[in-house]
Amino acid sequence: MRGPLSLAPFRWLLAARTTAIVGNAVAPLALAFAVLDLTGSAADLSLVVAARSIANVAMLLFGGVVADRLPRGAVLVGSSVAAALTQGAIAALVLTSTAGIPILVLLGVVNGAVAAVSLPAAAALVPETVPASLLRPANALLRLGLNGGSIVGASAGAVVVAAVGPGWGLAIDAAAFAVAAVLFSRLRLPVKAPTDAAPGGHLSVWDDLREGWREFASRRWVWIVVLQFAVLNAAFIGASTVLGPLVADEGFGRGAWGLVIAAQTAGLALGAVIALRWHPRRALGIGVAAMALAALPAAALGLTPVVPVLVVAFAIGGVAIELFAIAWDQSLQTHIPRAALSRVYSYDMVGSFIAVPLGEVAVGPIAESVGVPPVLLGCAAVIVVATLAASCSRSVWSIRAA
Repeated sequence: MRGPLSLAPFRWLLAARTTAIVGNAVAPLALAFAVLDLTGSAADLSLVVAARSIANVAMLLFGGVVADRLPRGAVLVGSSVAAALTQGAIAALVLTSTAGIPILVLLGVVNGAVAAVSLPAAAALVPETVPASLLRPANALLRLGLNGGSIVGASAGAVVVAAVGPGWGLAIDAAAFAVAAVLFSRLRLPVKAPTDAAPGGHLSVWDDLREGWREFASRRWVWIVVLQFAVLNAAFIGASTVLGPLVADEGFGRGAWGLVIAAQTAGLALGAVIALRWHPRRALGIGVAAMALAALPAAALGLTPVVPVLVVAFAIGGVAIELFAIAWDQSLQTHIPRAALSRVYSYDMVGSFIAVPLGEVAVGPIAESVGVPPVLLGCAAVIVVATLAASCSRSVWSIRAA
């Protein structure tokens, strides 16, 4: 742990990403209850949440090209400023009672596009701040910061939303992005060499995308895991982001839902601590198989939606998610050429998130038609089946940690 923290670029990266996540942990909670206060409709909530996801997926490949062509620190400063402005606009509309579903959808689209530029840049920036020998502890420390910030943000957000309303929660998110922009601006990294091209100039965007696709598609273990998460994320996010707040609003309350989300984040933090101490040779295979435990939160919401059971289920799911995430980041960062890393991350994110809008849009209307518990149990079953399919691949188990 001391190794990465002795390097100033990594410290600024850790501070910036942790600050942003404190505010970002508040945003889904605040936005969900803002929409429910506005219309009370699960279908409307699905539409608002899905609009951001659709824009995010649509722009991710372009974001990967931008992050591989431009200095990644500068990309993160610009995207943080843009995120602060969009979230600030949503907060102002909610606070002044002038928000409507169409304008929330429009601002969600803009915010999703901004995130599409920042996500590949942030993921690929880690190897620029630490040497290869420190990648695992650096990723674990980043995840600890993100998880700790999420715990603080989710807990504080639940209190803020319950006490003074969701508009102030969205304002906190905007302020956090503004501070993160300042912190990202303190990064001092080597100047990146421009992307080489055929004689006479830079590669075109399409050439960049084709090169990134070759790096992505040539590795069987990469696209198998991405296919797993295309299915798994649609089920998990649809269950937790759309149906979870609905179950909370109809049962144990908004404040307790914040506690449940904080328990998941505590599980993520515990998973990062475990990853710092436990270095299995086949970390990726273990992480992929552990994702079967991510079915527990959806199953608990469907069968026994009481706070103690949900806290335990979401915490266990969080541990599993984190063990996978750290193994996945280290595997990509050590097996993918650095010049193409942002683009490979963007293909990973597109594949992993492409079905999320479908899950978010579908679960609300289906739940209104057949009931919430059957949909939640169906989501849990989908998570287990997708994980079993990926775990059967030899290529996933062939990747060994250094």
